[in-house]
Amino acid sequence: MRGKQYHQPLKLTAPWEKDAGFGRKLKTYRNHTKIIAQPGIVMKVLRRKRIVLFMAYFLLLVLTMLNLANYKWTKEPQQCNHQMRSTTYQSRSDIRFLYRPSLAKKRQLIYVLTTWRSGSSFFGELFNQNPEVFFLYEPMWHIWQKLYPGDAVSLQGAARDMLSSLYRCDLSVFQLYNSPGGKNFTSLGLFGATLNKVVCSYPLCSAYRKEVVGMVDDKVCKKCPPQSLRLLEEECLKYSTIVIKGVRILDVNVLAPLMEDPSLDLKVVHLVRDPRAVANSRIKSRHGLIRENLQVVRSRDPKLRRIPFVDPGHKANKKDGADYHSIGAMEVICDRTSRTLRTALNPPSWLKGKYMAVRYEDLVENPVKTLRNIYRFANLTTNHDIESFALNMTSGSSSSSKPFIVSSRNATQAASAWRTVLSIQQIKQVEDYCHHAMSVLGYERVRTAGEAKDMSKSLLTYSKL
Repeated sequence: MRGKQYHQPLKLTAPWEKDAGFGRKLKTYRNHTKIIAQPGIVMKVLRRKRIVLFMAYFLLLVLTMLNLANYKWTKEPQQCNHQMRSTTYQSRSDIRFLYRPSLAKKRQLIYVLTTWRSGSSFFGELFNQNPEVFFLYEPMWHIWQKLYPGDAVSLQGAARDMLSSLYRCDLSVFQLYNSPGGKNFTSLGLFGATLNKVVCSYPLCSAYRKEVVGMVDDKVCKKCPPQSLRLLEEECLKYSTIVIKGVRILDVNVLAPLMEDPSLDLKVVHLVRDPRAVANSRIKSRHGLIRENLQVVRSRDPKLRRIPFVDPGHKANKKDGADYHSIGAMEVICDRTSRTLRTALNPPSWLKGKYMAVRYEDLVENPVKTLRNIYRFANLTTNHDIESFALNMTSGSSSSSKPFIVSSRNATQAASAWRTVLSIQQIKQVEDYCHHAMSVLGYERVRTAGEAKDMSKSLLTYSKL
């Protein structure tokens, strides 16, 4: 027994049960001998697996591209008035924008294009008093103050960029023109804020009610709590109409990129006034316009030959220097106005149906009719209170008032005050600068000082626009 050797039976391991190189044993299946015997079946299974993997990869690629396209779409400026895009523009990374209510109707954007001393403060009030309007008064003032003494023409691009942000209710742009280390802008830090019905009314302040027509007392509004620009942005997004009034865009062609932008529905109301009346008011307000006059005059073409500012032999004084800048600025203003009028007379596609010229003289002569035409153009509805406001503000007993203050006055008398105040030399100088704009807008030139002072003769004819 001891010499007898026993041998264990040899156990064979099938190839499919051996380690496959991945640390696992392949699972055996029934009829495996049959599968190995038919390699075509194996290749067919492998081909199916390759097809499935390819389809999965292709689907993943498609989903990735769609996700990138959606990301790009959300980063581009969107149409504010489309109900499916009611989230509009995001000024910051904040999920709260998802819960903003959608606008009930199409959002209309209006820019009041005008210049200093053209009756624009009163004209702006026609929109400020409307409860359906989010109104901003001279926001580009901050640019001119921060970038002083930059000339007027070189600041046009910065002003347009600010408008692009404001029309999307992104008010953070004001921080770009804040003083280094200064406090953050608030609702009361905006230029003209204490006369703004939105800033001084609920929900930002309890001093006024937006639906009640009436001028805002700045002393009352100054007591309102300063609100963050974020809250003012949220209020802006609730309005179906945004109106911005400014005197620092000198030519409508500057606004062409905004008016061509499909994400904006921008219209321009061009408020004009007799340049001689504008010059007279600029002289009267020269102390309040010193910086602006200098910035505009710096844009004059030094190569142009001009008529003398005063009569020969006249002894110059400090007043003449101030008047020189006041009237000298009219050269730049009327040159840019002429460019606007040439474009309006032969409007390109981006301006057709989006431009309206309003003469200040027509407004004060027939305020209700003119107001209705303006509101129709802006897709707004007028009411008795606003019409009465326009009528009362143009038919007061006062013939004049302090500069930059809107009050009830005899506006028709104020519109022609220049005829008895300006010298014939000043009148001729303004007419020399502004003859083209005057011809298009229907303002007749005068030949003598006596003709200017003859109030029985109207110098207003039909506008060519």
